[in-house]
Amino acid sequence: MLIFTVLFLVLIFIVYKWILIVPMRDVHVIERLGKFKSVLSPGFHFLIPFIDRVAYRHDTREQVLDVPPQSCISKDNTQLEVDGLVYLKVMDGKEASYGIENYRMAAVNLAQTTMRSEIGKLTLSETFSERDKLNDSIVREIDKASAPWGIKVLRYELKNITPSRHVIHTLEKQMEAERRKRAEITLANAEKAAMINLSEGERQEAINISEGQKQKRINEAKGTAQEISIVANAQAQGLAMVGEALTHSGAQAAMDMQLKQQFINEFGKVIAIADVAIVPSELAKIDGFFTGMEQVSSTIAAQQVNGGKA
Repeated sequence: MLIFTVLFLVLIFIVYKWILIVPMRDVHVIERLGKFKSVLSPGFHFLIPFIDRVAYRHDTREQVLDVPPQSCISKDNTQLEVDGLVYLKVMDGKEASYGIENYRMAAVNLAQTTMRSEIGKLTLSETFSERDKLNDSIVREIDKASAPWGIKVLRYELKNITPSRHVIHTLEKQMEAERRKRAEITLANAEKAAMINLSEGERQEAINISEGQKQKRINEAKGTAQEISIVANAQAQGLAMVGEALTHSGAQAAMDMQLKQQFINEFGKVIAIADVAIVPSELAKIDGFFTGMEQVSSTIAAQQVNGGKA
């Protein structure tokens, strides 16, 4: 029984060494007598006991490596503390096993040196505004250097960019000055807009006043022209009526009487307001004056009658 038990255990050990099951997420590197033989993909495999052995096991899933914070100097000589994350994946199990001793540590150190180099090409403001560009540059440089290691760097992400306390204090002052500048610009623009609106209002007011004065003068001119026209028409109608009245019998005597009466009234007004007594030099000729006036009236009447017949 003892011999049978020992043989059974040896058989189980040999079967254990003979059969290999590779999980879905891994690849195994097999060495035969210390020399690389093959890379086994996930599945069921057979090994030669005591001759073949699993030398390395690699996880083929995407891996995330934390890059510790480190001090960097930007292009404008600003000290920054930067950390990040590296995302990589094993693509070739053989190269990952024999191309480098520890690809994880190598990838982290390479990310740190590349990050320092890339940040040294940018100013402080560019490191904040161009994070995507900086990430792409770091990935490109790391992937180029890590190609012989059998890994693929998928992406790099900057986690934190922390300036020194002095730089933070300076940036706070700069932001405060920038806010004050924007406030002054806004106030100046508001004052400018107010002055423009005021001048536009004064201009419109002056235009309205001038238009009103222009319309007033036009209306006054139209009123004066209409008044002159009405007066002229009235005088013309009056003269026509007088001329027509003189053609009737007895109209001449009435006309003479009217002229004499008007002369007496006007003469009385002159005497009333004059400082010097006015006496006609030839009172005897007054009757001749009125006779002359009668002749003038007769002539005017005769001309109007002849004109009407014509």
